[in-house]
Amino acid sequence: MSKDGQLSSEGIEALRMCFQKQSRKAQAYYTIMHRARRFTGNDDAASAWMNEPLPSFDGKTPAQLVSDGREDDVLDYIDSLILGTSG
Repeated sequence: MSKDGQLSSEGIEALRMCFQKQSRKAQAYYTIMHRARRFTGNDDAASAWMNEPLPSFDGKTPAQLVSDGREDDVLDYIDSLILGTSG
């Protein structure tokens, strides 16, 4: 921030990058929630599932995996549950 309280162009760019990263995580989270509803039955159950530890992922929750950038792994796992092929 500059002396006059205004953000510098670097500060604005840093905020933009942070917003884009958070936006991607939010989109991934809701994509997974939508897919999870297919096997949980409703939004409340899907939301609860997002916070359940998954043994296949060393006890991490789907929400933690999304935060780690592993949304594709979670989507593949959900697909295996829907198809009945998870181990």
